[in-house]
Amino acid sequence: MDTRRSPWRRMPEPRSDIMPNQSPSILSITPQSDSISVVQVTDCHLSQSRGGTLLEMDTDDSLGAVLQIVRQERTALDLILATGDLSDHGAENAYTRLAGYLDQFAVPHCWLPGNHDDRDAMERAFTGDSRLYSEVSIGCWHIVMLDSQIPGEVGGRLGREQIALLEQALQRAREKDAHVLICLHHQPVPVGSDWLDKQQVSDADALFDLTDQHPEVKGILWGHVHQQVDFERNGVKLMASPSTCVQFAPDLEDFRVDDKGPGYRWLELTPEGDIHTGVSRVTSREFVVDLESGGYS
Repeated sequence: MDTRRSPWRRMPEPRSDIMPNQSPSILSITPQSDSISVVQVTDCHLSQSRGGTLLEMDTDDSLGAVLQIVRQERTALDLILATGDLSDHGAENAYTRLAGYLDQFAVPHCWLPGNHDDRDAMERAFTGDSRLYSEVSIGCWHIVMLDSQIPGEVGGRLGREQIALLEQALQRAREKDAHVLICLHHQPVPVGSDWLDKQQVSDADALFDLTDQHPEVKGILWGHVHQQVDFERNGVKLMASPSTCVQFAPDLEDFRVDDKGPGYRWLELTPEGDIHTGVSRVTSREFVVDLESGGYS
């Protein structure tokens, strides 16, 4: 097997008439109780058609198994966050299927694009309201959805527009005495894997310059790295989560697939501003995956 190929594919170069950063759009939700129940699913890599695979793993099948344990474990759910690389090749059919899967939960779901995604195809796949909100107001929490995608690139950047959106959202949260969870696709800090850390948000300093000034920020949540990460920085929880399909082995210089099962992250957001969180994986069955792969395209 040729291990010299890149483990990541590049999306086509951006069209001049599509802007990666959008104007603010805010979704307001009334939670079922004072403590807010949130689930994050990420890096689903759905193919154009059902039965498509990533490194031999059927990604619709693995996502279905993950959503089944969500149903079993999260009986009072308020919101689902889907944080990028939702399709493997930006296929509109993949987004349509994902919307159908998540609509079965009868709670709002909010999406972010990752480096494998096509934001324009996402919008075309939605029926009714968009799911690409920049902010969610739910109880005494504001969840800010930042777009870190650079079309045509693997790594991430926020840019001036997204930083400005964040600054405005933090000001709204401060005025309402609300707590804040920030979500994005790419990691804003190194995770300990050299090949992944080359892809982190290039202007993360601007992000942290803002969060350091706003104690209402309680957590930052992302995908992209296909593994669980739980750090803390200046009292702010920093969290990454397993993919709903293939996992990456942590703390390595080069790409390697892990044998851990697909999973999701759950979060309980309390009125006091605490985040109780953990990761659940599918353990009831094994999945086919190419553990010897040096990458994928």
